[in-house]
Amino acid sequence: MDTMTRGNEALLVIDMQRDFCDEGSPLCVAGAMDCLPQVEDAVRHARSRNIPVVWIVREHHATGCDVERFRRGLYSGGRGPCTRGTPGAELVHPLEIGPDDHKIVKTRFSGFHHTNLAHLLREGLGVDRVVLAGVQSPNCIRATAMDAVALDFPSVVVLSDATASATPEVQAANMHDLRNMGCTVIDVAEWAVQGRAHHDA
Repeated sequence: MDTMTRGNEALLVIDMQRDFCDEGSPLCVAGAMDCLPQVEDAVRHARSRNIPVVWIVREHHATGCDVERFRRGLYSGGRGPCTRGTPGAELVHPLEIGPDDHKIVKTRFSGFHHTNLAHLLREGLGVDRVVLAGVQSPNCIRATAMDAVALDFPSVVVLSDATASATPEVQAANMHDLRNMGCTVIDVAEWAVQGRAHHDA
């Protein structure tokens, strides 16, 4: 895809929650905290350009009845990763949902699976370019990106330094794969420069 093709875009921030980011949390992604400053930069840039920010988060029932079958063993005694209403389901500090932002709750890897994300983006916000940040690249970033491609969004962008994986090698491999599957992979600084060039054109 042409990285300079820009229409109405939205920033999707995926799973930047304490249970995925805090050291020692059950599903901590090793690179999550390293990408946090770039996620903050991406959110600041989006808000400065009136680009919608959509926070996509996992929230599960305390019994784990709505989680993937292979993860149900992580739930017992009313506790488990990203249980609705617990600290682990909260955004990692200092991220916060702003008054003009949007929130989508999911229970699977893709932000599109059994949610109204596609309707929000297309019908509510008029978006044809989605920009992805968050964790983790092999799972929720990849699944959401692939669904966006499958749903024929004209442009799907993954921010390479505002996403993270368990290791740099896994991150690099996933960025390589996403490029090969039709996504544009750039860093936050390049995305911001493109935005300024588009705005000033």
